[in-house]
Amino acid sequence: MAEKMLEVRDLKVYFEVKKSLASSLFGKPQVLKAVDGVSFDINRGEILSLVGESGSGKTTTGKAILQLAPVTEGSIRFHGEEIVGRKDLSEFRKNAQMIYQDPYQSLNPRQYISDIVGEALDVNGLVSTQEERESKIKEALEDAGLSPADDYMYRRPFELSGGQRQRAAIAGSLIMKPEFVVADEPVSMLDASIRTGIIRLMLKERDEKGVAYLFITHDLSLAWLISDKIAIMYLGKIMEIGTADEIVNNPKHPYSKALLGIMPVPGKVLTEKRKILEGETPNAGVEIKGCKFCGRCPEVMPKCHEIEPENIEISPGHFVMCHKYSDKQE
Repeated sequence: MAEKMLEVRDLKVYFEVKKSLASSLFGKPQVLKAVDGVSFDINRGEILSLVGESGSGKTTTGKAILQLAPVTEGSIRFHGEEIVGRKDLSEFRKNAQMIYQDPYQSLNPRQYISDIVGEALDVNGLVSTQEERESKIKEALEDAGLSPADDYMYRRPFELSGGQRQRAAIAGSLIMKPEFVVADEPVSMLDASIRTGIIRLMLKERDEKGVAYLFITHDLSLAWLISDKIAIMYLGKIMEIGTADEIVNNPKHPYSKALLGIMPVPGKVLTEKRKILEGETPNAGVEIKGCKFCGRCPEVMPKCHEIEPENIEISPGHFVMCHKYSDKQE
């Protein structure tokens, strides 16, 4: 049986939106529901991809799990222990790291690569000698594909290519030997020729060390290629979640179908007319009654505008929030 590493239950991250003085005095405070009741599990060595358009709440979800964004409500358990509200997160932070989207901004341009990669060791007091520190930094650089490490130790970020910068950022995240990593669009800013190497590096860490990932992406085809499970997210809600093959080959939610239409998956033959995803994602600060996707849904029904759909398990591990399937359960 797979070892459950992370359990997220009914996670909510709400922000109060600043308004004008007049509206603040006489109107209700506007609340942006960046993450609105998200639940999922990630097992050891498993990759779950969060897929959706910009503004869907993917990055905020990842940051909230790592306690880098305030949690309004909900539970986050890591190896069965509650993380939300815990004062001492030092042990958790050793085992849970983040890879950011932009390698150009995630590295301090004034520091040497050795200092950037070794910062986590210094902050957590994990080495007692300079020799031990240098050895661990070299090992992390080698693991990240920056070899020989001596060629990169005393360079600064501007002396590296985009792919090398992202490898250095990954080395800094993996030097703690974490069990869980949030990877936020880690290849979206890289050339196609470089992306494959970064993805292979992440998969190598998964296969050899059992690292689990929450992989945040807008690219459904990439998610399908690397993931065990896929969660489709829209305006803070997970609309559908299941195995990667199930989501791609048997999508149920109209939003999932639309994403497949605008982001074709290699080797996937469309068996029905491609759905056109019209309109833009609404502002998450605007309260939407009923289903959050009703304003753009090509299969919308009258009740979609009035009642929020329940999360229905249509097959083992495959959940969808859509009235089409809640009606079938009745």
